[in-house]
Amino acid sequence: MSEYLMEVRNLHTSFFTDAGEVQAVNGVSFTLKKGKILGIVGESGSGKSVTAYSIMSILDDAGKVTEGEILYNGEDVLKYSKKKIHNFRGKNVSIIFQDPMTSLNPVFTIGNQLEEAILLHTGRSRKEAREHAIKMLELVGVNEPGKRVKQYPYELSGGMRQRVMIAMALACEPDILIADEPTTALDVTIQAQILELMQELQERMGMSIILVTHDLGVIAEMCDEIIVMYGGRVCERGTAEDIFYHPSHEYTKGLLNSIPNITRIKERLKPIAGTPINLLSMPLGCAFATRCDNAMKICLTVVPDELTLSDTHKAACWLNVRKLTEETIKEVDHG
Repeated sequence: MSEYLMEVRNLHTSFFTDAGEVQAVNGVSFTLKKGKILGIVGESGSGKSVTAYSIMSILDDAGKVTEGEILYNGEDVLKYSKKKIHNFRGKNVSIIFQDPMTSLNPVFTIGNQLEEAILLHTGRSRKEAREHAIKMLELVGVNEPGKRVKQYPYELSGGMRQRVMIAMALACEPDILIADEPTTALDVTIQAQILELMQELQERMGMSIILVTHDLGVIAEMCDEIIVMYGGRVCERGTAEDIFYHPSHEYTKGLLNSIPNITRIKERLKPIAGTPINLLSMPLGCAFATRCDNAMKICLTVVPDELTLSDTHKAACWLNVRKLTEETIKEVDHG
């Protein structure tokens, strides 16, 4: 058995539209060990959510994985039969979607929606499913769970609905939980509560989490590894310390500079210049080159490979190659 719970290798996902092929994910690779939390960060259109949906095999009809492997316990999920992929979703891997306001069906009670997931993936009876649903709501901190199962989504607050979504995702005790922007549309206080709850449940249940977000601040203290994506590619990967204190890709630096900092309260926030690239027409070189103040000629024409900067830190940026080359030349000259 593989040492990794999940391995994504050279994943390519495209959407085939009337306007042409939208290359949403371009060669993404990463690994996930049991009990670890992986953060995937990037702005809208970076490919992070499409990566998550590719893992779950819940792409839109126009979407297709065109290349790569998604290995779960050494088996390629992309080769699963319809029945096996149906069991895989929910039982082995679950997902919390972005918006709790629209992810729950407004015409069914909370209890009905929780019980449906439990009945689909476990051998419990309807009575046992109801008892388990109440237990899961209690686990995620929903008050009066026996009363809540009889209520409809509109009767709950946004934070409470997000807790219901987490309960639904964890109802079948999956090995991996994918959280796609789990704090969207929630106020800051509730955001903190939801993230703290996820971390507490992860430690208690021993599951792995893939946390998808556009906000680096959200994952600063949660993740064992962080992946920064832009234009469907991985720009940089490393520990929180690597990413926050030693950023080595210009896009990562741009994201960090756009975060409010209490030590620089009088300074204006510096937004990333330009606009996101057109995925219908991917550039020849680095996807971020046209928005990068330090871009070189090679950046426009050749895609950089990931350069290993330390045991835990990698970045795909030609500036790192130039820096390493200059340091090597200095050492030779002084030698």
